[in-house]
Amino acid sequence: MSYTDEYRSKLVSAEEAVKVVKSGDWLDWGQILSNPYALDSALAARKDELDDIKIRLVMSAKVHEIWKADPTGEVFHMNNWHFGGADRVQHDNGNAYHIPNLYRNHPLFYRKSLYDDVDVAMLRVPPMNKHGYFNFGCSVAVLRGICDVAKKIILEVCPGLPWACGGFDELIHISEVDYIVEADSPVVEIPAGTATETDKKIAEHVMKEMVDGACIQLGIGGMPNVVGTLLAESDLNDLGCHSEMLCDAYYHLFEAGKLTNKKKTLDRGKTTYAFAAGSQFLYDWIDNNPGLAAYPTIYTNDPHNIAKNDNVVSINNCIEVDLYGQICSESSGTRHISGTGGQLDFVTGAYSSHGGKAIICCTSSYKDKQGNLHSRIVPMLPLGSVVSVPRTQAHIIITEYGKCDLAGRSTWERAERIINIAHPDLRDKLVKEAQAMKIWSKSNKI
Repeated sequence: MSYTDEYRSKLVSAEEAVKVVKSGDWLDWGQILSNPYALDSALAARKDELDDIKIRLVMSAKVHEIWKADPTGEVFHMNNWHFGGADRVQHDNGNAYHIPNLYRNHPLFYRKSLYDDVDVAMLRVPPMNKHGYFNFGCSVAVLRGICDVAKKIILEVCPGLPWACGGFDELIHISEVDYIVEADSPVVEIPAGTATETDKKIAEHVMKEMVDGACIQLGIGGMPNVVGTLLAESDLNDLGCHSEMLCDAYYHLFEAGKLTNKKKTLDRGKTTYAFAAGSQFLYDWIDNNPGLAAYPTIYTNDPHNIAKNDNVVSINNCIEVDLYGQICSESSGTRHISGTGGQLDFVTGAYSSHGGKAIICCTSSYKDKQGNLHSRIVPMLPLGSVVSVPRTQAHIIITEYGKCDLAGRSTWERAERIINIAHPDLRDKLVKEAQAMKIWSKSNKI
């Protein structure tokens, strides 16, 4: 049988494909742009026939149809490795749960711990090539790990998704697939968030840490995108990319002639990443581009691999920092916001790199709805807050008021340095708290 004939034999409607789902099943939807659309709608239509359907995914790119059909989560129970905005709303409503993880271990969780708990994988992918292979597109990070253990695999083919040239684990063959559904649904664009004036000030401090040939990892959000813009306009040359996420900023760096990857020692000449999310021009750049290499997170997020490149600069955001140097990047108290993702992976790998730097960025303060000023630098993280980066791994922290380096510093040195980059109007209160916590030296001059 030819690959085309095998494809046709497995081609069904979304409604037919979801008939394999039975009550009590665990489903996996992959990551962001691999979340299915047609299968989501067909599954939502079966709400009254099913019970106890548990779904795992990474960060929803849109509001799912099953949420609309089952707004209180009586039938469809969402379990998410990393929240986006839509997921936070569901969590606030009490029908979405987080799965704690280090991103580098994500494929291993399936192969070593969840191998009996993937009844159906439903994944959106680009069209099959002439050799019978499908590509995982913008979501190489973990999809191969899911498919390796899934009892049933349904692929939803989306012609608009780019074909990502890869290192390994970026493909699945037609022979491994149970059902194919064709759905020419739009590819969600997730442009970088709008940067604030504070973000721009933080980015200017970050730029002082850059050198020619730096290998850069940019996290998600407006501020890292500003860094990318400033790098594109700078005099720096021969920058590299080894990142978990490929975002718009890297395309701008490439277009400006700054992203050459010539100084990398691992994947020299290649832009290395695990997943992509951004604008249509980013997806066009990815499509069949051999200058880019998509890998699973067991490769991109392995600290040993990160450290193989020199001058790695890891740039990520956080929510709060306490005076011990504990960093919370994923919750506000018990309200879950995002996830650990690869932040700790890259903090560890970047600091181990020759000449490398691990940078965590944070606005010094915020205003509540009543206009009251609150510090993001706090004496201790609030009850229920998740420590994304422990104090033992916290290195460079930057706010709009400057930089502090905590590596190798005592508790009193940390407190002094952190307070020095807090909002000036809130520093006296933090000093008093540090004194009460016995982490304030009498020699401090603040």
